[in-house]
Amino acid sequence: MELRDLFDLDRLPTGKTGVRGIEPENGLYNTVMHICIFNSEGQMLIQQRQTRKKGFPDKWDVTCGGCQLSGETIRQTAQRELFEELGIDIDFSDKRPALTVNYAQGFDDFYILNRDVELSELRLQPEEVQAVKWASMNEIFDMIDSGEFIPFFKSFINLLFDIRNKPDCLNI
Repeated sequence: MELRDLFDLDRLPTGKTGVRGIEPENGLYNTVMHICIFNSEGQMLIQQRQTRKKGFPDKWDVTCGGCQLSGETIRQTAQRELFEELGIDIDFSDKRPALTVNYAQGFDDFYILNRDVELSELRLQPEEVQAVKWASMNEIFDMIDSGEFIPFFKSFINLLFDIRNKPDCLNI
């Protein structure tokens, strides 16, 4: 059972916690984050979720994602999840997300990284990730159409590709 800190509408800590997988009560919100890594060829590193995953098993997803656990900052969550899922160790302590998407139960921070990564050097977390590959925006669109990719709006995927070259995106 993983505990999560809960926040108010202004994203201020409430001092309350919730259990991962259980929707917070009305007026309380949790936080998650996603990381999108792009290579110098303009492709996104995507991962295929494990068959045993509760949500979207076997579907392809953006590079990495995870829930902020109780006592963590979202930057610590980003560092922990990226290392756990793919074996990439990046210090996020002075990094801000490129954008935040509000959803019914909380806040979803997206970090955009520009980095060439050798797939053979990644250490996939067997409980979470079954495969990784580089994909272009159009390949991801095709995967969304075929049902292979988590059902993101194509316009949102397009936005992620568009903002990867913003000056404040992370080149690490």
